Amino acid sequence: MKSINSRVNRILDVSRVKLLKGQMGSRYGMLLGLIICCNISLAQQVVKPSEAVTLALKHNYGIQIANNNVEIAENNQDILNSGYLPILTGLAGASIDRQNSEGQLANGDTRIAEGAETRRYNASINLDYVLFDGLGRYYDYKRLKQEYNLSELQARETIENTTVQLLSVYYNVAQLSENLKSLMETIEISKDRLLRSEFQFEYGQNTKLNVLNARVDINNDSISIISAKQNLINAKRDLNVVTGNTIKNTFEVDTTVAFLIHLNKSDLLLNMLNNNVTIVQNEKNIAINEFTLKASKSGYLPTVGLTGSYGWNESSNNSPLAFLLQNTTTGFSAGVNLTWNLFDGGGTITRVKNAKIVLENQKLQKEQLKIDIERNFNNSWDDYQNKLRIFEVQEDNIVTAKNNFERTKEKFNLGQVTSIEFRQAQLNLLNAELSRSQAKYDAKIAEILVLQISGEILNVEL
Repeated sequence: MKSINSRVNRILDVSRVKLLKGQMGSRYGMLLGLIICCNISLAQQVVKPSEAVTLALKHNYGIQIANNNVEIAENNQDILNSGYLPILTGLAGASIDRQNSEGQLANGDTRIAEGAETRRYNASINLDYVLFDGLGRYYDYKRLKQEYNLSELQARETIENTTVQLLSVYYNVAQLSENLKSLMETIEISKDRLLRSEFQFEYGQNTKLNVLNARVDINNDSISIISAKQNLINAKRDLNVVTGNTIKNTFEVDTTVAFLIHLNKSDLLLNMLNNNVTIVQNEKNIAINEFTLKASKSGYLPTVGLTGSYGWNESSNNSPLAFLLQNTTTGFSAGVNLTWNLFDGGGTITRVKNAKIVLENQKLQKEQLKIDIERNFNNSWDDYQNKLRIFEVQEDNIVTAKNNFERTKEKFNLGQVTSIEFRQAQLNLLNAELSRSQAKYDAKIAEILVLQISGEILNVEL
């Protein structure tokens, strides 16, 4: 039996050489095209995680919208929107009157004016300035400053969420790329098995059933490859969408994964309480509501304002009954006014009470957020550690699966195991490779989530 198998192996090797020589002449053009395709493949753009993050930060539409909202908040907190600057208005007007009039003088004479025309012109510059409004303007200005800081935190939250989304999609592409590579290696093994089974059948070493089984397995592997290729294409499109559709050419991703093994749970937990974007946003909301409460109390105090005006007026009248045919006046005017709303129907009292309640709710929410986020951090940390251990186990498992497949392959070539046993060893190796890939990227995504909760996602090299 061993001599027959050895002969079959020699025939297989010779057949492969002859097949290659025959193809060298008749398929020179095909090989040339294959070389060109390989060169194109080698020239494909390899996008690294840091490059993908950079593209997303620059081109992602959600991040661009968040940055625009920050710009709006920056405009709102400017001195031009503070109420501290005076209001200066200009007025001008002109009018013409045409009237018929009749008047009796003291001596009894009567005078009639038909079509008497009166022209009036005026222009003025008016100044209004609030000197004191109960400190409402002061606290509103402080509130706008805090709202600007809050908008920056909201933009940071958008950036963090987009980064996590991007990396999740990126590593999904990497995992699908590795899966496709494993499937391609599997089908090559299946093709070699089919070729061997056909020669063994020709020399009467096995039955036609083994050949048919090998062909069925190749078909199943081909179907898996077709599905894997489509899933990879879809995942790459998803990645391109997150980066703002900026990756124009066919691209590959880096399947190398480096874990941040220096992470310390205690340090991350401390950073979380200080840097977690949700907690920091809540603290800004507390500051905003404190200023809102103080601004509401300004309704108890009076408002002092300053007014000033410079005006010019001119009128002309051609009526014979008029004492003056033309009159022109110019001059300044200024004044100080005080307004004190002694009672506004309870509106100020209600606003102050509600502002106190809102502030208290914000403080209670902060304590609740700390508890929830600390729980989420501990869960994420444990999940990360467990997935790291699973990945280590899968690394060991792949070594065992490879050794098992190599030994089964040797026995299969010697006719000591059946095709079913060989196929099972082949599938075991494939499943081990797929499981290792799954475990590797699951652990990396778990690490990213830990960094996000701790507020460090933007401070580490990804």
